[in-house]
Amino acid sequence: MIEKNLTYFVSDVHLGLQAFDPADREARFVSFLRGLPQETAALYMLGDIWDFWYEYRDVVPKGYVRVFAALQELMDRGVEVYFFPGNHDIWTYSYFEELGMKRLVQPCRVEIGGKVFCLGHGDGLGPTPFGYRVIKTIFNCRPLQVLFSMLHPWFAYRLGNVWSRHSRLSHKEEYIFRGEEEPLYKFATQYADGGPVDYFIFGHYHAAVDETLPGGSRLLMLKDWISSSPYICFDGSELYTDDNV
Repeated sequence: MIEKNLTYFVSDVHLGLQAFDPADREARFVSFLRGLPQETAALYMLGDIWDFWYEYRDVVPKGYVRVFAALQELMDRGVEVYFFPGNHDIWTYSYFEELGMKRLVQPCRVEIGGKVFCLGHGDGLGPTPFGYRVIKTIFNCRPLQVLFSMLHPWFAYRLGNVWSRHSRLSHKEEYIFRGEEEPLYKFATQYADGGPVDYFIFGHYHAAVDETLPGGSRLLMLKDWISSSPYICFDGSELYTDDNV
């Protein structure tokens, strides 16, 4: 019997973003999903897997058939698939759960192989600019979500995709991690919910980071899938990034 001891983490695929060769990005992600070994126990998708996602009660965005098929194949194999809503795919209500995935809310503390992980997308954790806090409040406001649902899907999806694409293309410069000044760094060093943490893993900033914190915890941030296919793997005792697996 195969021992399932591998856990994978991935973030910021931005499926559907109409820039930077979306077909290639989707193909790479499908290949990644279908290439996960039989020893895989769980997959954590840490947000912004979709560049824009909005569910109506009876309507979801079209496409992504191969992605959902690959995810379903994983779950049929007994792999636990978890997802965090990111700031681009925040409006997930029940469809992913109906497929068998499990929704988590950041910051989420989990224990895997005797190690403690704190997981999430990463946006809004730590000191956050007032403007961004306002935007997050608006996006999470249920009455406003109901009002948005009154828009016809034809218009709503086009509006959402244009906004999302503009948001991505407006951040042309590579994000530079600022160490102790970074919101996630401050969050991780101050986090004390439930005791010590071995690994903090987030996405959102589109930057590859691996820092050891003063208390000995390890802070990792996943880069996006725009030009590469980054992931993190935990084998039950050691943590590996995509460039050293």
